[in-house]
Amino acid sequence: MFPERVVCLTAETAELAFALGCGDRVAAVTGYAVRPPEVRQKPRVAAFRTASIDRILALEPDLVIGFSDLQAPIAAELIRRGANVLVTNQRTLAETYDAMRTVARVLGRAGEGEALIAGMQADFAALAAGVPRERPVIYFEEWDHPLITGISWVGELIAIAGGRDAFPDRRGQDAPSRVIAAGDVMERRPDIIVASWCGKRANLERIRQRPGWDAIPAVQSGAIYEIKAPDILQPGLSLVHGARQLAEMVRAWSSR
Repeated sequence: MFPERVVCLTAETAELAFALGCGDRVAAVTGYAVRPPEVRQKPRVAAFRTASIDRILALEPDLVIGFSDLQAPIAAELIRRGANVLVTNQRTLAETYDAMRTVARVLGRAGEGEALIAGMQADFAALAAGVPRERPVIYFEEWDHPLITGISWVGELIAIAGGRDAFPDRRGQDAPSRVIAAGDVMERRPDIIVASWCGKRANLERIRQRPGWDAIPAVQSGAIYEIKAPDILQPGLSLVHGARQLAEMVRAWSSR
């Protein structure tokens, strides 16, 4: 017997459930869920670090699915109040595939899950096959105060797209280990800057005007971009969208 009423606390779990053909089983989702368009018709019961426990329980879910240690307090309260909870904590692409497999199996769609993963891997392979010979240094900014550079899967996507992560040594498991100083970015002299501020729009002009950053190649050439958080900070199917955008930036840089 597989879960028939599922609450998805994060966007990538909701997207995956629909892609597996289980959209009719989704009872509610996070407010950040945007894919597929049908997900917007579902009740919204959570943000990312907050959730309405009472509203979730009122839906009588068979399973609540989430992602990240940041959702541990939500998961703990749901468990204390009798709910069945599955939370994954992926940080790399390999872990993302494993998390997708786990969710697919729990929903009784293991074969469909493997097909979705194979499709992602094929898309990434196609992008990697077309990268230019010269690989630009890319600084990815996940947050602005303090500056936080990209998580592990972002560095992997940068490599797939044909770039070099400016901070491969900072791909820690948690955000505090990825905090950097403005001077660190100046020293790494990135050719491309990509911002994706989780939960808010990136201010590219503010990045451009940071003291001393006018000496950075990316600022001098105007190679400063934003990738929307749903395309690169939600570890699931949507990462393909982020990788494609990174590849376009690399191609633009190589044809300068």
